[in-house]
Amino acid sequence: MFRGSSFHNLDSKGRLIIPARFRDVLKQSTVDGLMISKMDGALFCYTFEQWRKIEDSILNLARKSKNMRRFRRIFIGGAHECLLDKQVRILIPPTLRQYAGLNKEVVLVGVLDYFEIWAKDSWAQEDEELHIDMENEELRNEIAELGL
Repeated sequence: MFRGSSFHNLDSKGRLIIPARFRDVLKQSTVDGLMISKMDGALFCYTFEQWRKIEDSILNLARKSKNMRRFRRIFIGGAHECLLDKQVRILIPPTLRQYAGLNKEVVLVGVLDYFEIWAKDSWAQEDEELHIDMENEELRNEIAELGL
């Protein structure tokens, strides 16, 4: 499972070194790399096995609404296969870097079955928005249901 968050730097070519704690998860995969797509202003990174589960779920949807077709088009159509190089780096394609506003400083955030890559400034804004949202009783009740 992917857990925790940490700050990293992209090199001038858009490559990112995968931290050791995430490499340990990737070693369990049959492919040395990730499938990366875009959502919520960030990049979502999945092992190939987890990506296959997502694709299967989408294919098996009973409802193929206009919104789901659009989601498939953007999320699946915008995905990229990013293999690890010998230095355990991935090259993030320019289109994905542009979407997420990634320059040099990024934040990697483990979200259990995948991890996210955020521009440092965008992550700070996301963090601040959650603090504001925590004043919402409905959200606090949802979190309380987790036993927290």
